[in-house]
Amino acid sequence: MTLRLRSLLFMPADSPRKIAKGAELPADAIIADLEDAVAHSRKQEARSLLVDSFQALPPDGPLRCIRINPVHSPFWPDDLLETFAAAPQVYVIPKVESAGDLQRVDERLTPLERQAGMPVGTVRLLPLVESAAGVVNLPEIARAGPRIAALAFGAEDFAGDIGAQRSRDGWEIFYARSAVVTTAAAFGLQAVDTVYTDLADSSGLAEECEAVQRMGFRGKLAIHPRQVEVINRAFTPDLTEAAAARRLIAVFEAHQRAGRGVCVLDGKMVDMPMYRAAQDLLARAENGSKGDCRN
Repeated sequence: MTLRLRSLLFMPADSPRKIAKGAELPADAIIADLEDAVAHSRKQEARSLLVDSFQALPPDGPLRCIRINPVHSPFWPDDLLETFAAAPQVYVIPKVESAGDLQRVDERLTPLERQAGMPVGTVRLLPLVESAAGVVNLPEIARAGPRIAALAFGAEDFAGDIGAQRSRDGWEIFYARSAVVTTAAAFGLQAVDTVYTDLADSSGLAEECEAVQRMGFRGKLAIHPRQVEVINRAFTPDLTEAAAARRLIAVFEAHQRAGRGVCVLDGKMVDMPMYRAAQDLLARAENGSKGDCRN
């Protein structure tokens, strides 16, 4: 399963109402959050509420994900053990700094899958890289195993880790963003960008989405329902872009069949990299038009 996710919406794991509402939104994935959204005193209750909430969801809704607590915390083993019955398709692993972090989760998931009669590896992992160590170790994280579904970037924790101050232009996180998207591409994974924290600034969110999709990101984390449609629009090519991509593909393929390599279209040279970019854009446009970017 290669994930094609535009919008991934966080919601508190201990709020059945918000989880049910989130599943009705056009988000490609919902992430029930057992980490930051749940107080230490409510972790156990949140797990139980989460299982009930997920079991009540329709099977054809958004991709069901659970963010557990970091593997350096005391909570994550019970997060897995007590929420596996919720049948999540993906576990989001926060603050990943090495392949070993993911391998520890894999070792716990494998017997749970076997006990449930599921093929090993059915449940995927989405590592969230949020530190300098995580960025430095991105290649080993990406190759940690076949469960890895995508790479996601967490800018707020990363900025704090390196002693930077967050800014609107984001230059303090530019290197880390570039590292995430480059590593993801190298290993055939989707790159998912960080949250946008200003809930009232829809225009700023749209501008940031446009900027990071030009970098190569194909989706973004969301922290409020109103952000979902803004993100979906930004990461779904419009009809004009799709039509241009189809035309480029048709012209290039016609030249290939005629035994010619590069060609000229509208005064511009078209070669294999441009052809592949057009194919990628068209795939994203078609997935977006179906309202299903999960597979």
